[in-house]
Amino acid sequence: MYRIVILGPQGSGKNTQAELLAKKFGIPMISAGDLWRAEIVAKTELGLKAEPILAAGKLAPNEWTIELVKKRVAEPDTKEGFILNGYPRTMPQAQALEAFASPTHVIDLALSDEEAIARLSGRRVCAVCGRNYHLIHNPSKKEGVCDIDGSPLVIRDDDKPEAVRTRLAIYRQDTEPLFDFYRPRGIVRTINAAQTMEKVFEDIVRVL
Repeated sequence: MYRIVILGPQGSGKNTQAELLAKKFGIPMISAGDLWRAEIVAKTELGLKAEPILAAGKLAPNEWTIELVKKRVAEPDTKEGFILNGYPRTMPQAQALEAFASPTHVIDLALSDEEAIARLSGRRVCAVCGRNYHLIHNPSKKEGVCDIDGSPLVIRDDDKPEAVRTRLAIYRQDTEPLFDFYRPRGIVRTINAAQTMEKVFEDIVRVL
């Protein structure tokens, strides 16, 4: 069984690689970001409280995110495993995960801040379904329009330069220490995320 955690700074390709791995291994990709966006779109009480926090490039309180992920991991489609994208991001989240779904592999997608900012400046997302695109690396078939539902593509608030810098600083401070938490178990594999999408995927599959 694969219970894979994919970690890396913003722009390192976590979502793309998680989707590719989910397809290859036939297990669901669970994105903390997608879970939060669904809450925001549905205008739930939790979503309304978290929206201004996330739009500023900050993290929602640990206990909120832990509950969202715990609920999703408990669904029937995760019986054979899952891929966690963007979770855990803090030590309390990692410690909580151990209690309900201890990971078997942790993938570290290593990328410099400079490369991350350059990549995110070209990212676009569907305003309705949330599908991600990139002007250079993964463009939509028709410029500015989602391939799936024809909705307009927008720049997320948290992809704007100021928010990206904030998110990167938070990642370096709060998430990078998790590698020290996982390394004693021998489950961390570091991948050069500055390579092509295909080469990154090839390297991940090889280490798995």
